[in-house]
Amino acid sequence: MQKLHLVMGGRVSDPQGIDFVDLKNLDLVGVFGDFASAEDAWRENARRTIDDAEMKYVIVHLHRLLEPELPEG
Repeated sequence: MQKLHLVMGGRVSDPQGIDFVDLKNLDLVGVFGDFASAEDAWRENARRTIDDAEMKYVIVHLHRLLEPELPEG
């Protein structure tokens, strides 16, 4: 089964959370077919914005949203 992952980022109200301030300006990096590729994209973007505490990038496990009944494995 293909495990899709979305990498996105944007300005957050609190660096400890994931409440994005402006949803219209989210940086949708892309959708990736495996976690390793998604992690590489996440790491690249997170490093690029490391000096901006209000910018945060995350990996969303789309496969878990699409088929929640499947085991983690």
